[in-house]
Amino acid sequence: MSSFIILLITYITVGTLIALISRRYGVKSSREYFVANYRLGGFLSSMTYAATTYSAFMMVGLVGLTYSTGVGALGFELAYFIATLSLLTTFSRKVWLMARERGWVSPSEMLSDLYNSKLLGSLTAVIYFIALIPYISAQLIGVGAVFEGLGMGYLVGVVLGAVLLILWIVIAGIWSVATTDAYQGIWMIGASVLFLCYLISLVPTYGYGIKDVLKAVDSVGATGITPFWSPSTFLAYTLPWLFFAVTNPQVVQRLYMPADERAIKSLITYFSLYGLTYTLIVVTAGLIARSLTELGVVPLIINRDLVTPTLLKLADPISSAFIYVSIIAAALSTANSIILTVTSSIIRDFYESRVRSASPTKLLTATSITIITLTALSSIIAYLRPSFIVEMSVISSVILLPLAPITLIAWINHREARKLRYGAIASLIIGTSISMLAATSYGPAKSFLITFYGLPLSAWVLITSSLIMLVNYLTNAVSIKYVLGRCTICPER
Repeated sequence: MSSFIILLITYITVGTLIALISRRYGVKSSREYFVANYRLGGFLSSMTYAATTYSAFMMVGLVGLTYSTGVGALGFELAYFIATLSLLTTFSRKVWLMARERGWVSPSEMLSDLYNSKLLGSLTAVIYFIALIPYISAQLIGVGAVFEGLGMGYLVGVVLGAVLLILWIVIAGIWSVATTDAYQGIWMIGASVLFLCYLISLVPTYGYGIKDVLKAVDSVGATGITPFWSPSTFLAYTLPWLFFAVTNPQVVQRLYMPADERAIKSLITYFSLYGLTYTLIVVTAGLIARSLTELGVVPLIINRDLVTPTLLKLADPISSAFIYVSIIAAALSTANSIILTVTSSIIRDFYESRVRSASPTKLLTATSITIITLTALSSIIAYLRPSFIVEMSVISSVILLPLAPITLIAWINHREARKLRYGAIASLIIGTSISMLAATSYGPAKSFLITFYGLPLSAWVLITSSLIMLVNYLTNAVSIKYVLGRCTICPER
């Protein structure tokens, strides 16, 4: 306990100092506060992208999911990783160039500009605010779970997490978020290596070898596709994450920030190395943890979010404290990025667009109020603890899934996007309504797993949104052809 408190104080102190030092860059406008005026170097760009992407979902959620459901969890996570890397490679430079040319700050502002529709931008900002509260809550649940596992009280962890979120965001906006992300990202990867080494060391300690580990996980089918990973379940978990890089605003916004093309290349390269390494370490840890249960070293853990905390009770105090703090770091690095991005959408679409000249003081006040409100609402949901971390994270991505066809179409052919503005608005409203109706009717855990005609909710949301955009495109093409056909002064075709 004392080791954890000492390391936690050290982590908070260093993180706060880093945030305070980042103020030297100055914050004179919303563009500076939210996207660093497009001046992030390669290292900060890559680390803030990685730390924003990988959260308490990994060391708590994915370890527990692998423990409970086997190696199928690796397929689920690798599908996300490959899809994200592909989207980054294909679109990052184009989005970066357009952001600088058009002066984008928030992702909702991007869609508003590309489709020439303020209504679409405002709707997107509201959907971000609603959809990402469960995701932020999932991070605070991760922090609370750490404190709960140490006997310090779940609520204490949630409150401390919320206070740190507000503190580290408000100090200097994206500069403090990006610099603390880099700090936390290094802590996260270091702790994951330590956690894996610790689990491996437990095997010979109790008189077992690698063959015993493999036999143990194989005995429960964890090395293959367990019954949990039915095709519909795998699709339900995976589909929202395949489009994470285009639907989740906190990662889209990070494509605006690199200082130059070299920084973009660094972002992709370092993120790919970080993501693959982190994923393999965490999944391997989950499988070894399950083998320890089958070998009788630890009892069966029913609540999968408690797998990591339970195993850390066997570790030496310093190692367990370091890993516990890394979970807090992972959660906060993701949550503060989400809160800052959602705030940028609210401020740009509902405040700056309606105020002719906002002073820096008034802008900072409005921003701080939004940050505190969003953090408070997320803390309340976290305290209620409606579901597991994985499900809380995925349901947010399901609600955001209608943004996938809208965003991809605009990125692929940004010159023609404005002709499809009405389809984009309808697609967003209908797709989001379907996902939110299911979430409120069945709850976060059940809503994205229920199937209709063999397909999960996420598939229907994506199909519906895509079909609306397709119909709009075809209708628009037919209308243009009809007009050209009746035109008497048009040049011969």
